[in-house]
Amino acid sequence: MVTEAARPTDAPLRGVLMMCFAVLCFTTMNTFIKELRGDLPVVVLIWGRYFFHFALILVLFPRRIPTLLKSDDKGLQIARSILVLLATACMFIALGFMPLADAVAITFAGPLLIVALSVVMLRETVGARRWAAVIVGFIGVLVIIRPGAGVFQWAALLPVAVAFFYALFQIITRYLSHRSDPLNMLFYTALVGTLAMSAIVPFDWQAPTVEHWLMLTAAGFLGGLGHYAIIKAYERSETALVAPFAYTEIIWATSLGFFAFGDFPDLYTFVGTAIIVASGVYVLHRERRTRNAG
Repeated sequence: MVTEAARPTDAPLRGVLMMCFAVLCFTTMNTFIKELRGDLPVVVLIWGRYFFHFALILVLFPRRIPTLLKSDDKGLQIARSILVLLATACMFIALGFMPLADAVAITFAGPLLIVALSVVMLRETVGARRWAAVIVGFIGVLVIIRPGAGVFQWAALLPVAVAFFYALFQIITRYLSHRSDPLNMLFYTALVGTLAMSAIVPFDWQAPTVEHWLMLTAAGFLGGLGHYAIIKAYERSETALVAPFAYTEIIWATSLGFFAFGDFPDLYTFVGTAIIVASGVYVLHRERRTRNAG
């Protein structure tokens, strides 16, 4: 493993750039999926996302495949992969009903849920300030979805589910990161998703056109590249520095949502997003101070 001292002097910048590239990959992937939602069943889209993610790993790391199957934590690897699959399914369904930027903004509650779940699952101690930030962050979510205001739709709960599944995924990842090769985790994510969706997709199959195939291939490659870029980002720099740049996804989501679909967030989405991002960054700041103090 590369130590902090052994990293090149520009490693923090590389980590930040890799994180920004990762969220751009994810947003572009979701843009393709939103474009395809009216043409193909959602199970076909999920299958394509994972099948071509898996194909990308086969192309990039053919000699590593036999070793990537080995793991002392197969149960946790599979559970982690299922959580990503569930998050993907919820996000892809949501994109058929709501603007891209709104869906992305709500998923930003993920880091706040990690704090809450870590108390139960990891027995971590969370101080009053971090709990306050979590509560404020969820107020930001309510500002975006506005239950009871006459504009609420059930689909707005799907990105909340994405945040929940992703939080559980991150907690398991935090445990496995000290025990497994990052590429090993990436491989299991692609393998489980491909196998699960390959078993389901025949029941709602619709043959894609050539244009559909191209977009599905691009979506799968972008999903795989995004996950790999996140792994490399955290290898190149510390979490507290890199993680906040994941919030740049809202910039891409707003821009692509507007140019591709003519969607532009309203004032409530901007205000709610600002609250969630501020809360998430504060939580990361407090975690860094707590870790340094320890």
